[in-house]
Amino acid sequence: MPSFDEVLKEAGEFGRFQKRVFFLLCQTGVTFSFLFASVVFLGQAPDSYWCRIPGAAELSERCGWTLEEERNFTVLPLHLGNRSSGGECERLDVAWDTSVSCASPLARYSNHSAGNLPLATCHDNWVYKQPHSSIISEYNLVCGNAWMLDLSQAILNLGFLAGAFTLGYAADRYGRILIYLLSCLGVGICGIIVAFAPNFTVFLVFRFLQGVFSKGTWMTCYVIVTEIVGSDQRIVGIAIQIFFTLGIMILPGIAYLVPTWQGIQLAISLPNFLFLLYYWVVPESPRWLLTRKKGEKALKIMHNIAKHNGKYLSPHYSEITISNAEVSNPSFLDLVRTPRMRRNTLILMYAWFTSALIYQGLVMRLGIVGGNLYLDFFISAAVELPAALLILVTIDRIGRRLPFGISNIVAGIACLITAFLPEDIPWLKMTVATLGRLSITMAFEIVYLVNTELYPTTLRNFGVSLCSSLCDLGGMIAPFLLFRLAAIWLELPLIIFS
Repeated sequence: MPSFDEVLKEAGEFGRFQKRVFFLLCQTGVTFSFLFASVVFLGQAPDSYWCRIPGAAELSERCGWTLEEERNFTVLPLHLGNRSSGGECERLDVAWDTSVSCASPLARYSNHSAGNLPLATCHDNWVYKQPHSSIISEYNLVCGNAWMLDLSQAILNLGFLAGAFTLGYAADRYGRILIYLLSCLGVGICGIIVAFAPNFTVFLVFRFLQGVFSKGTWMTCYVIVTEIVGSDQRIVGIAIQIFFTLGIMILPGIAYLVPTWQGIQLAISLPNFLFLLYYWVVPESPRWLLTRKKGEKALKIMHNIAKHNGKYLSPHYSEITISNAEVSNPSFLDLVRTPRMRRNTLILMYAWFTSALIYQGLVMRLGIVGGNLYLDFFISAAVELPAALLILVTIDRIGRRLPFGISNIVAGIACLITAFLPEDIPWLKMTVATLGRLSITMAFEIVYLVNTELYPTTLRNFGVSLCSSLCDLGGMIAPFLLFRLAAIWLELPLIIFS
């Protein structure tokens, strides 16, 4: 009986069939990146907002004021009296008499100077220049509620974490393609519900579920791609990252063309329904079928692969063998059972954590540093493309460890230098920051590749999912680390990243 690798070599290790499946599944990377980085645009800070004084809405309607005129009456007296307040988080603690003059609604307070008028903290009466343009204006995530924006991204990463454990295990137990298709369906449905969520609680619940299913699509498609090609061709695991980068590059274009956050949310979610068509064109992983003792189905798929690749598979093959070490159900103990496996697992976990924390932190940082968000986001995404190319030309010549080590060192140094470069040299600051983004992208992509290489077939999906769960932990911490520390000093997060 031939081994699976022998049959695959005869059927074609990376022929027309694998290239087609590879291209189709790579589209998942585009949609996954949309969700991964979407908070930058879904949570874009509103251009202008202020806190209404009670009764202002009625008086504004009676007097026919524009929003700008109402703001002048509401915020201007406060700002004149207390120049440290912009009127966003505080309001005058007065009630307007709707019967007073439209020209001087604060006339009855004329005995007070503007600075002596009482103030109150604003809770739920904000007015936005562009209502419903982001989740911030939709759910009032400003002032004392600003941390809830961090929470929305942390909840998404918590969903990624839950998906890594549940759907990662399910894919090893029940099949790659089944979990992939169910996950695509889940991402699409949850994405629609998120777009029309009536309140922030519903938004968080289904954003969490969208994260769960999205992680299922990404990890499972990644494993399918690496399992249908020969062991010498698993470098396609790096190539698939290029499509993730393409998604990051496309995202600012979508956000620029779509004016509301609901529209952006639908645009990044609905394409997942198209992936359900893969049921007819993407087969189950034959490697996985063999580990589940379904040799006949695996052999049928191998004959189909050979046919599409223009190869001839010997008809006398009646069974394919696979190592006995690859037939058991996976468990966490298998990842730490031996000293070498334990060392590899712990190192991979830490590498996932740091790569995700810094990468996601640098992406979200673009939303708070000013400048042209859409252009800066596109440029910083475009510099990720050379990362995959650098890996492809070096990894088989000098190995995995040296590029991984160098890329981490360069990323750390770049973050540290960027933090201390003066603002009046923006081109230099942007260049060094871009180098850091390129380097951490290389480190991130090498972790993906090495993780799949270090585990056998039956542990691969579970092992990648478990180790990458630390990636999701880093993603949960990143928004709080970035936004809360940046409120103290804009560059402080970069020092922590370094």
